[in-house]
Amino acid sequence: HPARPIELQTPSLGLGSAPAGQRSNQQRQAWPMEAVLGQVEQLPALLAVSRSALVRDWDSLTLDRALEWARYFQHLYDRFRARPQLREVLGRRLRRSQPCPLLGFPALGRCPQLLGLALLENRALPPAACRRLVRSLLQPPGAGPASDPRGLELLARRKAAARLLALPRHAPGPEPQLQAEARLLLSRLRQEAGEAAGQLRWLCGAQEGQEAREAAGQLRWLCGALELLPQPRAFGVVAAALALLKQGRGAEQAGDGHGDGDRDGSSSPDGYQESAAGEECTAGLLLSWLLGNQDRFSAFCLCIPSSHLAFLAGQYSQLCRSYLDLLTGWGRHLHYDPLQGQWVKSCLDKAELSWEELREHFICLCQGSTPLKEQTQAALELLRTQDGDFRVRGLSVWTDLLMEVGYSCVDTKTTGK
Repeated sequence: HPARPIELQTPSLGLGSAPAGQRSNQQRQAWPMEAVLGQVEQLPALLAVSRSALVRDWDSLTLDRALEWARYFQHLYDRFRARPQLREVLGRRLRRSQPCPLLGFPALGRCPQLLGLALLENRALPPAACRRLVRSLLQPPGAGPASDPRGLELLARRKAAARLLALPRHAPGPEPQLQAEARLLLSRLRQEAGEAAGQLRWLCGAQEGQEAREAAGQLRWLCGALELLPQPRAFGVVAAALALLKQGRGAEQAGDGHGDGDRDGSSSPDGYQESAAGEECTAGLLLSWLLGNQDRFSAFCLCIPSSHLAFLAGQYSQLCRSYLDLLTGWGRHLHYDPLQGQWVKSCLDKAELSWEELREHFICLCQGSTPLKEQTQAALELLRTQDGDFRVRGLSVWTDLLMEVGYSCVDTKTTGK
């Protein structure tokens, strides 16, 4: 029989019973795919209602039906995760059903946790339904006394993280909160990358475009997630995440406990430990978002401290090249004012660096690693040559920068700072 769709049109959320998760192979093959797609399309609405005031009318029966549907979505994930074509179709239909594509196919596997977390945070849920929800989370249907409690632990960790991040900060600087948010972002990106890698192993090279489609889907999710944050906050999180990737896996694990890895293999070495290739893939997604838009990257460099930018430039060659190109463009917009005896902006209303700020950026680059210092000085020397190879101040901004950088490096070595 065709699976019955979720009814979300009425204010009371008239949920019908979910299709049985356990069926024979013949029955499974008879599932009408269009009915399944229609059900998957309702997941964003189910989660939206669980966060709304409509749950004040829920009784225990309605709650049980909602949880039953969450477990059914989880069953669909287990059923189709090893079938790349169906996985892609389900993910595409799920993204199409929401204005901002934050939910992808992996969300089906986390549906009980997502629904449970939304309901636990919703104060409109009646006390009786809330007690029923807690009992269901502590002892899911069909689970024995020795059942794996990772789902509940995951809810507790995420809830605790949300509470901590919401606390007012008494210490100056947002660094601890940025670190926590960056770890959460990396955890989610690693999970998405792990899902994609698992599917690529099944493909064995049969579909050349699958890897690109998976990466594009992850990038869409990243864009949607970062767009929810104020731009300065998003820049800070991305910068912290890129730094964490270079500080080693151990530092990230220390702040993330056991991680948010795949729910059925996060504790195993193969399912949890990330290879160097996986870290490069995660960094590549962050850099694609950052460098894919010139205005965004310019705003990023204006927002992040020059010392942090120099650290990232020393770690990521792609970012270093774009950063030097951006500084070059800003330097060309400076002109020398003989009355003031200094370099000034050609357009005061443009979001560009002043002479003092540009000098600080180049000084930080030259105080970095030896390769970064050599690359920066070589770039400045080439620009000076192209500008006429002047050796006196006030004729070329690149000559003056080289002199400032040279003096700064000498002073740094002399003082040992």
